[in-house]
Amino acid sequence: MAKRVGVDKWLFGTVLLLVLFGLVSVFSASAVLAKATLGSPYAYVIKQAGFALAGMVALFVLMRVDYRKYNNPKLIFPLMAITGILLLAVFAMSGMNGAHRWVRFPGITLQPSELAKPVIVLFLAWFLQTRIHTIDNIKETILPAVIPPLLFIGLILKEPDLGTALVCAAVVMLMLFLAGLQMKWLFAAIAAAAPVMYYMLFHVAWRAARMKVFLNPEADPRGAGFHILQSLIAVGTGGIRGLGLMEGRQKLFYLPEPHTDFIFANISEELGLIGALCVVAAFCILGYRGLRAAFLSTDPFARFLAFGLTTAILVQAFFNMSVVLALLPTKGIPLPFISSGGTSVFVTLACMGVLLNVTREID
Repeated sequence: MAKRVGVDKWLFGTVLLLVLFGLVSVFSASAVLAKATLGSPYAYVIKQAGFALAGMVALFVLMRVDYRKYNNPKLIFPLMAITGILLLAVFAMSGMNGAHRWVRFPGITLQPSELAKPVIVLFLAWFLQTRIHTIDNIKETILPAVIPPLLFIGLILKEPDLGTALVCAAVVMLMLFLAGLQMKWLFAAIAAAAPVMYYMLFHVAWRAARMKVFLNPEADPRGAGFHILQSLIAVGTGGIRGLGLMEGRQKLFYLPEPHTDFIFANISEELGLIGALCVVAAFCILGYRGLRAAFLSTDPFARFLAFGLTTAILVQAFFNMSVVLALLPTKGIPLPFISSGGTSVFVTLACMGVLLNVTREID
């Protein structure tokens, strides 16, 4: 197959549009809040722009680095060790809203769970490339493939961050499915995880309360159900065309976290169904181009790498939008490229740099 001269322009253009749209959306959703709490309406968007700029620099650098250089255990295992240490380090830091998800350095805050996603993908891409013909062997393939990701997922659950843990678990299962793992093993994994999920959702007090709210938010509209009801009000108020950019009302101290986890609700209110569908379409284009690169690649490592990086973004976007639309219980998970969050946007853009390099090999 002929080697592509440049990167996938459709993928690059979509990523660039999502980032720019994200900056506009963060400013629109956060200006009033930032003015009231931090004294400047530009506080959140300036911070986000800084991380986005750094992420774009990483993207341009990494899309020029041959992806084959990552196919090296001397790189992969140190990255896994560093990620594991960072995931442990969060518990030595002071918590925020009852969670330990951040490592604080002078002038910067890092969320290690965001780094865990691409590291898991990189490890599985390296490990599975030579195990396709023995994928159903428990001792040689299945257990060695799932134990390291499960350790990361366990630490993320401990933070607690169920949303990111589920994204990681979904990516692991999808990559194993791509490698040819029989469905019986995937069903067995789901069956084994079901009791754990049941306990975490219904026997951990605050999650059980959240599940009750998810099933019937109207029962406590000013208390536990306030968050999701305000999100649905924002989405419904937008109608077809929306109220107009910067004209949203729910962000005026009604909708909690309008610039982070629930930014899609603010987009829906201000830009309506048309704007929301445009965002969905952008992720569909990104997904199509990323999966196209995966399935057209003749290199097993590149196939797994492109597939894992793409599905991680798609699964996360699906979870975020589903929470906003009350299709899933509320959990803190950002919308890729768009939600305010420095680690998220930087790591995601860096991953896109790697994916874009893979597309150089596709005709």
